[in-house]
Amino acid sequence: MIDLQRLSSDQPIGVFDSGLGGLTVVRQILRLMPGEDVVYLGDSARVPYGIKSPETIRAFAHEDAAFLLRQNPKLIVVACNTASAVAMDSLRQAMPVEVVGVVEPAAQRAVELAAGRGIGVIGTEATITSGAYQRALHALNGGSEIMAAAAPLLVPIVEEGRPQEDPITTYVLTDYLHELQRKRPAVLILGCTHYPLLSLAIGKLMGPDTALLDPGEAVARRVQEFLRSHDLLAGRAAGQLQCYSTDNPERFSKLATRFLGRDVGQVKRIGTEELAKLSKPV
Repeated sequence: MIDLQRLSSDQPIGVFDSGLGGLTVVRQILRLMPGEDVVYLGDSARVPYGIKSPETIRAFAHEDAAFLLRQNPKLIVVACNTASAVAMDSLRQAMPVEVVGVVEPAAQRAVELAAGRGIGVIGTEATITSGAYQRALHALNGGSEIMAAAAPLLVPIVEEGRPQEDPITTYVLTDYLHELQRKRPAVLILGCTHYPLLSLAIGKLMGPDTALLDPGEAVARRVQEFLRSHDLLAGRAAGQLQCYSTDNPERFSKLATRFLGRDVGQVKRIGTEELAKLSKPV
């Protein structure tokens, strides 16, 4: 049960992802609401979530959210597409604050942009297999053709820092996108937080007639709408960002700049064994 009366505009926004990718969502949140404090948890020690079982994904998501709850947030963002696809219902039941995922806002925006034309989505194996995007898109606009493709190797490619013009990147993308290239959807949802870092390469393969949708933008707007409607927008000029990682904080800090577009400062480590103690089994 959410008690909005106990929340304050000065409280931070909590964000978690399976690794660094969720910083692309944080980037959009801070672009739209630069005065907000953000606490970010990247579960880099257990990345990727996308190849794990639904039960494991839900357990990890609840542990991540339980950690953020200790930071006294006014709202929690599930920046991980896989966790949003698999664990949103149980997270919303368990958390005493609003929980915003990436699937619903992205699907809504995709339907608006497509205007009845075809919509594609690429994501991790777990995200695509869950059918969460497909169900959300059909519920919003059953008339559009929905095309989905799993692209699991893109996460490690991005994490390794391979350039978009790298032959390996191009080969893998060509393999994953060949059917979508043939059908040419009006909109392609980049259904993993890592994928926006490959948007130039993906856009080149898909062509100018397919608009690429970064869910982070839609999520930031959804967060802003919620905070504004409940008078919870921060009044400060510039907020602070605190990042936590379950793996090497130095490596996290080094790579994070690519995702966020700026330095993240000191990164603190929180072990997975500590996370496991915070959440009850689900």
